[in-house]
Amino acid sequence: MRSTLHSFVVPISVAVTCAVAVTAVVIASSRPALLVNAATTASPMTGPAILTSGDAIVSRKPDLATIGVGVESQQPTASGAQSDLAAKAGKLIARIKALPVADKDLGTTGYWIGPVYSPNGQGITGYRAVEQLQIKWHNVDSVGKALDAVVQEGGASNISVGFGLADPKAAQAEARSLAIADARSRAQAMASAAGVKLGQVIQVSDLSSSTRPPMPLNFARAADAASTQVPVGELDVQVTVEVDFAIA
Repeated sequence: MRSTLHSFVVPISVAVTCAVAVTAVVIASSRPALLVNAATTASPMTGPAILTSGDAIVSRKPDLATIGVGVESQQPTASGAQSDLAAKAGKLIARIKALPVADKDLGTTGYWIGPVYSPNGQGITGYRAVEQLQIKWHNVDSVGKALDAVVQEGGASNISVGFGLADPKAAQAEARSLAIADARSRAQAMASAAGVKLGQVIQVSDLSSSTRPPMPLNFARAADAASTQVPVGELDVQVTVEVDFAIA
């Protein structure tokens, strides 16, 4: 678990006079400024408090691969490019479904037909058509074989692969618990150093929650006859929290 946390003790008092609205500004190096306006903002902190932030990262092996595959055609006419693309896409889709891939795990993410201009830009030399598909592949250990099939037998190009979790909630919940525990530990250390006792939690905010997959793998050309190797690795699920404690 990695953590980056800045803690400090802030006594907050709120007072309003007939002509002056008192503001308290709390600034930490790793968190945005917190502006509390006594005249307009109701703050849950009514006394001295310790404000902390913490983060945690947990790693998981991905259980879902997202594969992007595309086919394209270039012909003298737009209708010719469209017709040729339809034939290529039909072949690719048939091969994908035979892997097998369920209909719900296969979708179109892009379709484009447009002119191809001469190098000087003065005339049209033909038309190019492109269709891009996305596959959800649930057996990440065999993603290399799936790539071989769609490229070598399905005629796909412009391949990309990314990994993720089908349901990241459990990993996020674990990281969130670790981040809160880390924040409490730092707050307790600050309270001891300041000679005060740590009180109850006033407020908890989930500042960020993200899954950081490995960079997608891009294939500019068809794979060789050798079996494609795609190491899966692990995903980092990161959660950052902000926790405010009362001083007992």
